Amino acid sequence: MAQNCFHSSVEGAQHGAKSLADFLDYAKRSGASGAQPSNYMLQAPKGFKSAKEIKDTFASRGMSLDGVSAHCPFWVHTSAWTGTRSGNPFIPADVAKKSPQEIEKWAENYLLKVLDLCAELGVKIVPMFWGVAFGWELATGYPWGFWQGGDYDLIKEGKDRFVKKTARLRKHANSLGIYLCHEIHPGTAAMCADDFNLLVKICDGDKCLGVNADPSHCWEGEDWETRFRKVGSRVHACHVKNFVIRKGVPLRMMELNWPGRAMQFTDLPSGDLNMVRYAEMLIDIGYPKRYCEIMKKKTAPLIVEAESAYRDLDAASSNGIAYVRDHLHSQSNEFGSISFLPNAACLTCRVFLSLWETEKNSRNSETQKTSFYFSEFLSFGLRNIFR
Repeated sequence: MAQNCFHSSVEGAQHGAKSLADFLDYAKRSGASGAQPSNYMLQAPKGFKSAKEIKDTFASRGMSLDGVSAHCPFWVHTSAWTGTRSGNPFIPADVAKKSPQEIEKWAENYLLKVLDLCAELGVKIVPMFWGVAFGWELATGYPWGFWQGGDYDLIKEGKDRFVKKTARLRKHANSLGIYLCHEIHPGTAAMCADDFNLLVKICDGDKCLGVNADPSHCWEGEDWETRFRKVGSRVHACHVKNFVIRKGVPLRMMELNWPGRAMQFTDLPSGDLNMVRYAEMLIDIGYPKRYCEIMKKKTAPLIVEAESAYRDLDAASSNGIAYVRDHLHSQSNEFGSISFLPNAACLTCRVFLSLWETEKNSRNSETQKTSFYFSEFLSFGLRNIFR
């Protein structure tokens, strides 16, 4: 009998206007089995909610706590040195007025507290992304002005900067058994698989450096399967998200309005990516097995982060949760194996196609009738596999 290795879940950062309780109620109504709140949803008027209060809030709704999303404060921490104001919406207004050095220190201390809270909650998976530790020139991906000269080497400086600035956070994460799962993403310290593997190398293979797989950020040449197979052994977390690329529109343009951009996020069924194939690859690279071992769970979450430039956010995410529940998490059994149902369907397809090929060259009514029956059987089977 096929056994699920996934359950449906949803990320909280996309629903930041909701309190933790409101977010979990929304996730429950939408059919999710678990949720991944953002760090902001765990805050209290002073500091953070207690671990007991957070656990009780999840338990009262029968929901699984599937990690804590801390993307924004991590990005602020490793980007503050550049003097950017892009992180100001993610930090208190009084902190945003401080110097880059003070902002970085504030973010580091804040994140240490987040990690302590995660440890109390039994959360060992923290999806996040490191900021632009190598500078904005390298973040463009285009070496105008050049990245190396007679008296400077931006890549070498970036390596040194990343190792030093992240040292305290990595050390603390390791002491707590926590994995910091970088979402490979434009405008971060690692924008492709090779970038991430470089971070691991310069940090001497640091165990805490993990990956949060998200295929919706693979739109500049490196497809999602290439990316996540290159870093497969470090994929401890995942998001499920889709996108489209508008043809003829430059990917790199100064367009503030989301609907005007070339790359646009979509709900799960309508984007360019094959979500079923993505879920299959996650099994193949060992994500659910690793997650369950680390988090002591029976199933791993497929965490929906669906959004759209045109559709209501709650509606897009609810639709995504239903899609994961109905099409993705029910397809697999023991870790590393796909359910026997798709394999049976493939066998049926081969039989049907063989008969159809015979029928093309035959006027025999019995052969045509057999072909019709198999087509009906195939249609019935596929409807029930993905119901």
